[in-house]
Amino acid sequence: MTETLGDLLDRAAACGQRHIVEAAEGLDDQGRSRLAESLARVPWDDWDQLHALVVDPPAAAPPSAMRPPVACTMAQIDGDALKARGEEALHRGAVAVFTVAGGQGTRLGWNGPKGTFPATAITGKSLFQVQAERIKAAVSHYGQPVRWYIMTSDENHEDTRRFLLDNRCFGIDRTHVQLVQQGMMPAFDATSGDLLMAAPDRLALSPDGHGGAFAALDRSGAIEHMRHRGIEHISWVQIDNPLVRVLDPTFIGLHLCDVTSSGDFSSKIVGRAHAAERVGVFVQTDVGMQVVEYSDFDESQAAAVGDDGELVWRAANIAVHLLSVEFMADAAAAGTGALPWHRAHKAVGYYCPAQGDMVMPDAPNAIKLERFVFDALSRAQTPALLEVQRAEEFAPIKNASGDDSAHSSSALQMALHRDWLRQASVQVDDAAQVEISPLVAQWAEDLAGTPLPDQVSADAPFVLEHGSA
Repeated sequence: MTETLGDLLDRAAACGQRHIVEAAEGLDDQGRSRLAESLARVPWDDWDQLHALVVDPPAAAPPSAMRPPVACTMAQIDGDALKARGEEALHRGAVAVFTVAGGQGTRLGWNGPKGTFPATAITGKSLFQVQAERIKAAVSHYGQPVRWYIMTSDENHEDTRRFLLDNRCFGIDRTHVQLVQQGMMPAFDATSGDLLMAAPDRLALSPDGHGGAFAALDRSGAIEHMRHRGIEHISWVQIDNPLVRVLDPTFIGLHLCDVTSSGDFSSKIVGRAHAAERVGVFVQTDVGMQVVEYSDFDESQAAAVGDDGELVWRAANIAVHLLSVEFMADAAAAGTGALPWHRAHKAVGYYCPAQGDMVMPDAPNAIKLERFVFDALSRAQTPALLEVQRAEEFAPIKNASGDDSAHSSSALQMALHRDWLRQASVQVDDAAQVEISPLVAQWAEDLAGTPLPDQVSADAPFVLEHGSA
C-alpha cells in the first residue's frame, strides 16, 4: 500500500528530519502531494546505513591483493569465428542497445540533454543521431529490428522524448525505442547528514547512478519487454562517446563464447593514456573482478610501471559492456543489497527554511549517493575483457575544453576517418576535415565498394553520407 504523507512525515521525524515536518505545515494540498511524492523516493528502511555512509564514511582505498586482470586483445582471439557467432545473435535479434543518457549538457555549456549535443566534426549531428545511425546500419545489415532502450533522468526525460519524436527517432521505428527513467536519490548535507530540500514542497534529488539501471529496467517493465521479444543480451553504452560501436559482432561473440566468458557481464577496455587520466581501472581480486576509481589510487600506485614499461594499472573502463538479460533481472531482484552506494561530494543548491529562500553554495556542501554498474562484476561468474584501440573506439565528450572535449573528440573522429580513407587507397591531406556517416561505414572495411575520390585535400570539408562521395 502506498504510504500517505502522514506516514512519510512520521518516518522523516523518526529519522531526525524535523525540518521536513515543519516545512510541510504551511503547504497547500498540491504542495503536500508533491512533498509526498518526493519523500517516497527516500529509502527509509536503509536510513541508518545511508546516514552513516554520509557522516562517517570508511576511508577510500583500493581493494587488497589486487592484480592486473587478464584481457583479450584483437590479436589474441579468433576474430572471424567470434564475429560469426556475434552476427548469428544479431541475425536472431537477440541483442538490444541500452544507452545511458540521463545527463544534461551543462558542463559543455549546452542547455539540454547531453544526447542532443552536436557531436560530429563537420555536420554537427547530435550524439543521439550518431547512435541512431549505427543502429539503423545494423538493422539494414542483419535484417532484424534492434530495440533501443534509453535511460533518462527526471531532469531530461521529457526533453529527450520530445527531441527524439521531433526528429522521428532519426529513422528508427518509434515502437522500437523505449525510454527508461532512472531512479532518484536525495542529497544529504555533508556536515549534518540531514536531507536537503529544493523547496518547501520537495527534496533535493539527483540520479542514483548508472548502477540504478537494473532497478529502472525492472520497474519500467523493460526486462519483461526484452524477454517477450527474444532479447537475450544488451549492449550497454554511454551517450557521450560518438565513436562507440553500439553493436560489435566480435565483442558479442567473445561475450557468448563459453571458453572466455560466462555470458553474464563483459566489458571493453583501452590502455590508460597516462598515469593521471581520470578513468576507472579494472583490477582482479580474490573475490572477483572490480573497477577501482582513479581517485582511490595514490599517486605512486597510479604511476606504477611494470617490466614491460607499461602502466601496471592500465585497463581503463570506457563504459562499454555486454550484459545478459537474466543477469540484469537477477541483480534487480536482489534489490538494495545488490550494489553498494558511493559518495560524491558536490555543490547543491538548497532551500533554507530559516531564511525562507534558496542558498547557492560556491563550494561542495552535499553528499550525493550513486550506484555503479561495474560493481555487479562480482556477481558475474566469468567476466570477459576485450582490449580495443582507443583511437578507433573512444572519443568521449565530457568537458567544455581540453581533454575529452568536443574539440578533442572531433579531432579523433576526423583522424580515424582519414585513416579509413587511406586504407581504401585515397590520398588524404593530414589537415583534411573528414566525416563518414555510420550509415556508410562503421569499420574501415565497410568502405570497400563505396565510390570514393582519388584525393581528399584540406581545401574543403569532405563528408561521406549514404555511400556517395
